[in-house]
Amino acid sequence: MKINIKYIDNHKKCCNINEKNGVTYITFPKLERYEDELLHAFSTRLGGVSKEHLSAMNLSFTRGDLPENVMENHRRFAACLGYDEKRLVFSDQVHKTDFYKVTEEDCGKGIVKESDIKEIDGLVTNVKNVPIITFYADCVPLMFYDPLHKVIAMAHSGWKGTVGRIGAKMVAFMGTEYGSKPEDIICAIAPSICQDCYEVSEDVAIQFIEEFKGAYVEHSIDDTSKDPTEMLHNNDIQALNGIDDNTISSMSDLIYRKDNGKYQLNLHKACELVLLEAGVLKEHIDITDICTCCNHDFLFSHRASHGKRGNNAAVMMLK
Repeated sequence: MKINIKYIDNHKKCCNINEKNGVTYITFPKLERYEDELLHAFSTRLGGVSKEHLSAMNLSFTRGDLPENVMENHRRFAACLGYDEKRLVFSDQVHKTDFYKVTEEDCGKGIVKESDIKEIDGLVTNVKNVPIITFYADCVPLMFYDPLHKVIAMAHSGWKGTVGRIGAKMVAFMGTEYGSKPEDIICAIAPSICQDCYEVSEDVAIQFIEEFKGAYVEHSIDDTSKDPTEMLHNNDIQALNGIDDNTISSMSDLIYRKDNGKYQLNLHKACELVLLEAGVLKEHIDITDICTCCNHDFLFSHRASHGKRGNNAAVMMLK
């Protein structure tokens, strides 16, 4: 089957599209270097048995799908990648920044037995042969691997988690719990909604500008003729604790204002800034070049489907 992918402008080769036994999935080069130590993948819509708006590889039990279809999708995805789907450990994502340390005793929670893992947006483990899974349909999947301490982690970074710096909190958590150092961690920012597709309201925009203004204070302005009020109303600027107009203008790669009073937000860029400021090296980060909303026939997108959709999933496991 030929796949026509619309890539984000100025993209680089940051992820690979793979197919095995009819199942199509996405992997990342920087994590692939450690394929003898871990498996990782981000699912697509291709290769499952679910029907209609859930077609075909819906991996979530919470979207109104038939349980037997979801189980078959998991069986196919697991067989393709090489893990036991009955040992999966599910997250319980609520747009917070709390994490859970997964152990052998957690295997099967969420898929074959009831789970007590509640209100958790990040999973982390150093136990081999324990697959962990998180779910998405526009929010940003963050994947982490510390090859020195053999620790994997994933975090679900929607706009609330991103402005709450969930990526940095996961880096710190890995350090506290396992001794990981930021400069050793390999990261992937997996497929999610792009800036062109992600319109947000003014109250959300102001939170991001306040949170990330420090990253832009030293940036030079490429286009000094740009009117900073293209990004914010004058009243909004006054509300931002004296942040100068040039700094606001320089943030257009993160967020910019449109004529309708709404804003376009770049979650990929925000997550990258969070990881860099946490000490992760730029050369250790793969940033997605595929948007879920632009490619809603290939990946589930909440915004493109107006909420009528299944869920993509990110999976990691130490070998």
